[in-house]
Amino acid sequence: MGLRINDIVPNFTAETDQGTISFHDWIGDSWAILFSHPKDFTPVCTTEFGAVAQLADEWAKRNTKVIGLSVDSAEEHVKWKSDISAYAGAKAGFPIIADESLEVSKMFDMLPAEAYLPDGRTAADSASVRSVFIISPDKKVQLIMTYPMSVGRNFAEVLRALDGLQKTYQQPLATGANWMPGQDVIVALSLTTEDAKAKFGKVDVKLPYLRTTADPA
Repeated sequence: MGLRINDIVPNFTAETDQGTISFHDWIGDSWAILFSHPKDFTPVCTTEFGAVAQLADEWAKRNTKVIGLSVDSAEEHVKWKSDISAYAGAKAGFPIIADESLEVSKMFDMLPAEAYLPDGRTAADSASVRSVFIISPDKKVQLIMTYPMSVGRNFAEVLRALDGLQKTYQQPLATGANWMPGQDVIVALSLTTEDAKAKFGKVDVKLPYLRTTADPA
């Protein structure tokens, strides 16, 4: 059984370019984003790590820690970060897990149990290590995205999804298609319309099962 939404994320100890971490301790009381890559010094991954670096202030505003993962050594990560920072014009201040053993990639169901890294490997040997996991402070998976190597991830969408998750976390709310912060939100079906009005104020009943209310923020 692979990792699913609402599962508690595996706890593990791993080396990073910033030292050894224990994952649950590293998360602490924050939200966290783990984003993985199949190899250092590859073009799409460099643009993605650069995008994450450029959003440092946005992650901080949302009490969110970000951590990368690549199946290369911590020493290689340090060298690669020079390229990332030069490309992005922003410091890549987040840690990168050195998953040379593939242990973490397998824990998170990015690779099959029998996967290994052959001599002279290329990124194609670990191509499925291209995922984003958004994790809430209770250490549960809230969102999983997996992309192919040929398509760069849209970190503006990751940020939007994080906003939606934080807006609806432990609240009887949801967000509709293309929702952006400040727009109306959807009232969960677990609330009657009367209860929703008592809790949120005005409720717009568009359909019996589709009711919206102003963003509580």
